[in-house]
Amino acid sequence: MRANILTQNDALQRAAGRPGTQPAGAASFGDAMMDAVKAVNTQQTQATQASEAYERGETNDLVGVMLSRQKASVSFEATLQVRNKLLGAYRDIMNMPV
Repeated sequence: MRANILTQNDALQRAAGRPGTQPAGAASFGDAMMDAVKAVNTQQTQATQASEAYERGETNDLVGVMLSRQKASVSFEATLQVRNKLLGAYRDIMNMPV
């Protein structure tokens, strides 16, 4: 019985991300989310730069500009959907009876 409680306690501490409880090299959920948001930001920046370059006449690659804008748009929409799902899960957890 005591061993089960200790095992569950260790698992909860690892899930909570307490310092020193994660294996070496394991990324936390927060780090993974930050990396994803940074990638979306990078795509949006590249799309903006491509659009501005086309507007200034520095490039004639309209297809490349539209593809980069569409990639940025799709990645942003996916980020919004993930956020909505996470908020929904949080609300469900908070509404659970204890």
